Amino acid sequence: MSDTLRVNTDDRGVTTLTLNRPERHNAFDDKLINTLLATLQQIEQDPAARVVVLTGAGKSFSSGADLAWMRAMASYDEKTNREDAQRLARLMEVLNNLAKPVVARVNGSAYGGAVGLIACCDIVIASEHAEFALTEVRLGLAPAVISPYVIAAIGARQARRLFLNAERISSDEARRIGLVHEVASDEALTAAVDKHVHYLLKAGPNALAQCKRLVLEQTPGISTEDTVDLIARLRVSAEGQEGMAAFFEKRKPSWTK
Repeated sequence: MSDTLRVNTDDRGVTTLTLNRPERHNAFDDKLINTLLATLQQIEQDPAARVVVLTGAGKSFSSGADLAWMRAMASYDEKTNREDAQRLARLMEVLNNLAKPVVARVNGSAYGGAVGLIACCDIVIASEHAEFALTEVRLGLAPAVISPYVIAAIGARQARRLFLNAERISSDEARRIGLVHEVASDEALTAAVDKHVHYLLKAGPNALAQCKRLVLEQTPGISTEDTVDLIARLRVSAEGQEGMAAFFEKRKPSWTK
């Protein structure tokens, strides 16, 4: 297994997946996306797997997409960017639809695509010090691929606010709008997660899978084609290129006064 993702399964069938790029705030690139996707697909087929816990190494949950990777992708054509975006879309789809319950242990801040990962999880427990933001617009981009899942979690009204103004919100605010279910101190975070894992292990595995299916069937269908096309176009657009260049050159983009 890749060193960018730590996988630990205990004798209860609880698998903890730890995003393991602390030096990059657990930002995900193509390697981490592919590894996490393959691991989730293996878990889906494993009858001994009961519960998944998703967390991050170090002080951050995840800063979202690795900007160095995105900058490199922006140098490719739209077709290549579309193929790349499809992998992220597939990861979100598999995580969202996984038959096993998934608990997000949000040990630190989550930005951009990481908010999408959280929105795909069934139960979200966050550190009181975690912050959340969808900052894509400041780079001339949009939270395209993750948008259906975030909107399903927090509703269209809150999504309009956070997609457009890119503000950072606290764990308490994330709980208020429905992104987070419970907030805990750093010291109590593991215990809070364990409490919910204990609840899940008391339930029948098939019953849990069917409950997830019931909820998903009542949720409007998610089509990824348009969102994948959008992010591919934005990455190679003049505005997207300017936003990425400004970030790496540590200057304001041309549209900022």
